[in-house]
Amino acid sequence: MGVCYRQDLGLPGPGVAPCGFYLEASIHARCGLPEHLYTKIAASGESDEIEHWLGREFESPAEEAIEKAISGRRLSAADWVLLVRFFAAQDVRTPARLVENLERWSATLPGLIQETLRDSVRRLEAAGKGERELLARRAPEHEPIPFRLSIEKMPGGDGGILKGETVAGRGLWVWSIRHLLSTTLKVLHTHRWTILSPPRGITWFTSDDPVLKVNFNSLTDYGYGGGWGSLGTDLMMPLGPYHLLYTQVGKAVPRRGTEMSRDKADVIRRLIAEHAHRLVFALAPDPVIPELRPRTVNGEILRAETEQWRRWHREQTAAECNLMGWSTDSSQLG
Repeated sequence: MGVCYRQDLGLPGPGVAPCGFYLEASIHARCGLPEHLYTKIAASGESDEIEHWLGREFESPAEEAIEKAISGRRLSAADWVLLVRFFAAQDVRTPARLVENLERWSATLPGLIQETLRDSVRRLEAAGKGERELLARRAPEHEPIPFRLSIEKMPGGDGGILKGETVAGRGLWVWSIRHLLSTTLKVLHTHRWTILSPPRGITWFTSDDPVLKVNFNSLTDYGYGGGWGSLGTDLMMPLGPYHLLYTQVGKAVPRRGTEMSRDKADVIRRLIAEHAHRLVFALAPDPVIPELRPRTVNGEILRAETEQWRRWHREQTAAECNLMGWSTDSSQLG
């Protein structure tokens, strides 16, 4: 766990709002983002289109709205939409979210695939000829899931076994990012959002996992597993040292610019620090951060994680190409 202070990162820079925390791709490596995190593999080769799409559709359009928010200018309805879209993108694109998804998929994907195949077979068996032809011609609304479907014929030629395969890895994650930001995102626009200020003398900081989705009951009873549409979940993300984008699902929220009490602000700062994946970003040295999230110095863990990310692109590329039956070359394997 490390702490990066704003002046050490060379901010503000291109595309970064004054006093904001969010960084350009050019300094991703300095903040711990692995190379090829979002690279998509297709039959035609590698593509980083998803990263360009995130910048084009969610991050660049929000720059002016963020600048308005942190400078106290009026926010239009369109500005709030852009801030919420930015919030959603920062939630789904982090390495922490990738790790979370990989753990969940390893436990749930086999059963989900089996259930989906059985349901699909039942629907096809019940469908008439015209409906089957319509389904065969229907194009997917978004990019297809990296998935291979095959049939193993039974001896004797009567019937067979329908087999579905995917890789619980980068390809599925990239697909899920686009799916969430193209469909599920809509629920976030149904909430009432605000921007909250810290009390005098303290600031907000942020992390490499900046979006918090907190189910909070008390200081000893809370969790970070809330959803975008879960009633009562606190959704929040610092936009800068004095501005916290916030909503509570299904609840009224304070007026924009409301200064939080010291007790509530301390709780939020604690949650931000606890929720960080590997790095905390702050405007200036803050003596409380090491108390909230003590720094761990462990060379063995660092070397193991660095090696894991070093192999990431090569292993993911090989697995995806093998799944889809595509050829690989040395340039793809890194």
